[in-house]
Amino acid sequence: MGIYQRGDNWYIDFTFKRQRVRECIGPNKKLAGKVIAKRKTEIAENKYLDVRKEPDPVKFHDFAVEYLQWAKGAHKPSNYPSTVSNMRSLDKEFQSKGLHEITSWEIEQFKARRKKEVKPATVNRELALIKHFYAKAIEAGKAKENPARKVKLLKGLGKRCRYLMPDEYYHLLGYCDENMKRLVIMGAHTGMRRAEIVNLRPGQVNLLQSIITLPDTKTGESQEVRINETVKALLRQMPMTGPYVFFPDYRAKRESLLNKVSTDFKETVKRAGIEDFHFHDLRHTFASNLIMQDGVELNDVRECLRHKTMDMTMRYAHLSAKHKTRVVGTLDRVMSQNLPQEEKIVSITR
Repeated sequence: MGIYQRGDNWYIDFTFKRQRVRECIGPNKKLAGKVIAKRKTEIAENKYLDVRKEPDPVKFHDFAVEYLQWAKGAHKPSNYPSTVSNMRSLDKEFQSKGLHEITSWEIEQFKARRKKEVKPATVNRELALIKHFYAKAIEAGKAKENPARKVKLLKGLGKRCRYLMPDEYYHLLGYCDENMKRLVIMGAHTGMRRAEIVNLRPGQVNLLQSIITLPDTKTGESQEVRINETVKALLRQMPMTGPYVFFPDYRAKRESLLNKVSTDFKETVKRAGIEDFHFHDLRHTFASNLIMQDGVELNDVRECLRHKTMDMTMRYAHLSAKHKTRVVGTLDRVMSQNLPQEEKIVSITR
């Protein structure tokens, strides 16, 4: 390191990370001496150009344990098991590596292998988790960079929109026991999610105003669900004396009840001979049959589903378009019934 003069100005000259650095200080030789001394100190303390010491090496598995402890308190109880399951897959792949050792290419290879083993949606959930995992690691000072940031999610999956038409819905009800029938009716007539139905408490139900209040929803906000006469008739039959409307005597954790409901529903659907239909698809059944009714607009469905924006609701737009085409088609019958037969067909050729 040193200082030198060129013309009227003094310069400092030093090497940083094998690169020569020269700075013009000005006409004051004494100031140049002070600046070069400061640069020496900054480089020695790893503070030059805001350089910081590397974080102490942390294994992927060790921070995964910390992350899950944080997630248990930060995530909704119903979402936590999914986070644990996805983290197991990641930990199996990267547990022995340090956070600083994992590269974007290794995550790309993991994505390619998992694509052959599980559904694309599962791959995307695991990728989303490792992206957030590294963001938290950086926030905690355990990592400097996020190698998952440049790894893209799988595209072209489309949004699932499996639903039942009324005749299929009634067919399914015929294979349900009493408990399952109540849950299916609730799902198909309200669009409520599985956990929202299973965890419904009597105090949330207001039959006079035809409202169910959900204090802790997926968005973390309180929301209202409007209910029809079918749902009110069902709820009037429930005792409403226990802690929950459905399965009030179930003593194990409600999380285990949610899993039991999914398993029982899967078996019911199988007995009914209905393929590729999950409990959450009752929500799609509610929305899809709603949008196909005269006078119902997409924004009406958005409000009933409690979507904040129209983005999620747009998956049902094609049903609205098809239904409107059928409605317009009724004019073929109404507007043409008094015309002579030969005038009913209009030629577009010349």
